[in-house]
Amino acid sequence: NSRVFIGNLNTLVVKKSDVEAIFAKYGKIVGCSVHKGFAFVQYVNERNARAAVAGEDGRMIAGQVL
Repeated sequence: NSRVFIGNLNTLVVKKSDVEAIFAKYGKIVGCSVHKGFAFVQYVNERNARAAVAGEDGRMIAGQVL
């Protein structure tokens, strides 16, 4: 429950360090994996994950809406 799926990610432009920088403001990240078109961010607890989803859902990054 503390893992966040980030879909519709422009991974040609957005790198792992960018994803970590964007999502670090919601809490301590214990894992991050970036794949073609999507990523996962793992937080220490579910509260951080829910805050990240609430804060970033619908945000535009590199010309694509998450």
